[in-house]
Amino acid sequence: MPLKQLNIQHIRNLASVSLNPLSRINILYGDNGSGKTSVLEAIHFLGLTRSFRGNQFRHLVQEGQAQALVFAQADPMGQGQCRPLGVERSLEGDVRARFAGQNLGATELAGLLPLQVINSDTFDLLDGSPGVRRQFLDWGAFHADPAFIQYWRGFRRALKQRNSLLKCGKIDPRVRKVWDAELIQYAERMTEQRQAYLDCLLPEFEAAMSALLQGLEVRLLFSPGWDQSKGLETVLAESFERDLRQGFTSPGPQRADLRFKVGSLNAADRLSRGQKKLVVSAFRLAQGALYHRLSNRACIYLIDDLPSELDERHCRQFCEFLEASANQCFITCVEPSLLSRIWQPETDVALFRVESGTLTHKGAPGDQT
Repeated sequence: MPLKQLNIQHIRNLASVSLNPLSRINILYGDNGSGKTSVLEAIHFLGLTRSFRGNQFRHLVQEGQAQALVFAQADPMGQGQCRPLGVERSLEGDVRARFAGQNLGATELAGLLPLQVINSDTFDLLDGSPGVRRQFLDWGAFHADPAFIQYWRGFRRALKQRNSLLKCGKIDPRVRKVWDAELIQYAERMTEQRQAYLDCLLPEFEAAMSALLQGLEVRLLFSPGWDQSKGLETVLAESFERDLRQGFTSPGPQRADLRFKVGSLNAADRLSRGQKKLVVSAFRLAQGALYHRLSNRACIYLIDDLPSELDERHCRQFCEFLEASANQCFITCVEPSLLSRIWQPETDVALFRVESGTLTHKGAPGDQT
């Protein structure tokens, strides 16, 4: 279990709260606006130094405060030994992250605390822009192979340089050849790793779909961002004049996408709201299951308003899947009656009541008063 204890300071309406002791399944309940989602944001901040609700850090910091701080006792490697993990960020932009007395960079921190978010924004995996789905794939490829981040950075550097040359309106063919060669090298390696990751993910996705939404077949189709039958070098040459007019590179892994199909239709056009939630949840749960299989480490799931848009049967099936996994979960809801009674007696569950920015540990479901 990655997190054993959590202390939060100056995150939205949470002035100073503590969650202790944490369990594998942690249910946060209370009225809307009480601060439940802010707890999930604080955990996300601990792993990525930002919120999942937007990129404006100043909106995350409690009004009137100059910085936010989240501290935990953590066992991210599952070795049975807790060590201190803390992240502090100021409105001026200074970020400090430390684990076991050592400073961490952003990449090291992200690798230390793998997070999965399931909330209303998760629907963007079906309905949103291709960038959301690329980010999903890249999260998995990054955690599956440490070399991926180097290919990703190399490609972004080459793409940025090529686009800068295109905006100038005139490129020396020799310079273009150099940057095209570098871009192609990194693009092909990135795409190979994206495809390899997706191939590993598909069986996990099918298993999650079978558990959550039996009888519905959803196919996943990967588009790398260019016509692979021609090769990227040929495609770049064919699109060069158009790219020169536009001022940016059109083909490449920056245009990759993942499509969800039900029959011949896009899943976003075919499924109900409840079905969409189960499909995107299955995708996230599959990613966590694969991560555990590859690394023997648990993910942390931040699940906001789980009962929303799910009937009791599907909510139960969702929780049964979580229960059978190794992941640590933080789940919010308004009314805890359903989520406090559907777990097996041996499952490690804790309830926390959130009220006007304060938290009260209510113990296990059977202890609730």
